[in-house]
Amino acid sequence: MQQSSEGRIQEIVDKIVLDIKTTVQGKLLVAFSGGEDSSLAAFLSKQALGKDRVTLVTVDWGPFTYNAAKSGVVEAARSLDLDLIFVDGHIRQSQIWRHGPSCNMCTRFAKLQSVLDVDHTSYIATGSNLSDSWGQNGIKINGRLYSPLIDLDKKTIRLLIEYLGIKPMKIGESTQREGCKLKHLLKMMINFSYHGKAVSCANEILLSFLKEINHETLLANVKIIGSLSKNIALVNVLPHLGEQESDEIVRRLSAIDVIDEVHVLKDPVKLKVLANPGLFNESLARTRVFQGFIQKDFAVPVSAEWYKSSNSRLRTFQVVGFEYDNR
Repeated sequence: MQQSSEGRIQEIVDKIVLDIKTTVQGKLLVAFSGGEDSSLAAFLSKQALGKDRVTLVTVDWGPFTYNAAKSGVVEAARSLDLDLIFVDGHIRQSQIWRHGPSCNMCTRFAKLQSVLDVDHTSYIATGSNLSDSWGQNGIKINGRLYSPLIDLDKKTIRLLIEYLGIKPMKIGESTQREGCKLKHLLKMMINFSYHGKAVSCANEILLSFLKEINHETLLANVKIIGSLSKNIALVNVLPHLGEQESDEIVRRLSAIDVIDEVHVLKDPVKLKVLANPGLFNESLARTRVFQGFIQKDFAVPVSAEWYKSSNSRLRTFQVVGFEYDNR
């Protein structure tokens, strides 16, 4: 007799719970964002170890944490019935972004290191899985970092979440990946009061506006690009906004004193990207950065024209301009 779909899902749950029981001997900290992956990891960890051996740790990104995120994380932790603590990560994050965007470095040295510093003996459970670059490395245990979901893809994770009745936090930024606002700053953050303020304020205003007009979205963000002396806001919303709504969000974002231009994207664009010489000279690395980071959160098709940077401070890339691509 063929096994039912619920039976197969329960089999996956049982396998992960057993793996956690076998791997973790003491207490477990869960790097917790409140989203799908970390919520599933937390739920299964509690099933395996009991609530007294599991603590959720959320990294606070300061001005780059969405207003809705902090209360959302608290509510997600409450629904899981697990203790939650916050740790600061925005200082490390800001140091990384001074040299250009790097979510991978931010995950390793700002997020995970901040959680590791909470307790120097416990394992740290992450939500890494086949849908992210860390999970694709296939390393379940790396030092004290432990990824119990590493063999799962996003579709399976969502099936498990539905089956188990878990309620992850939803900010409204994306149905795929939500998080801090800084990932939408596609250039170096040399001056927080200029570059940081632009990306922080613009994204908060956009989400507030969409909630105000009751516009349900799959994607919503404001990318900040341009030279270091010019902030250009590229608004990405799916489904696209109507003409009146587009005009209104342009008006609101243009009122931010550190934003110089605002464009609501509805047609394909080509980005002008400066790259560190090491990145520029490696075509495979450029492709991975483009597909894995730049391209993901745009509401329109995107291409890139790459240029070698002479700025020695730039370690990754910087999007300095764009044009509509009507080919």
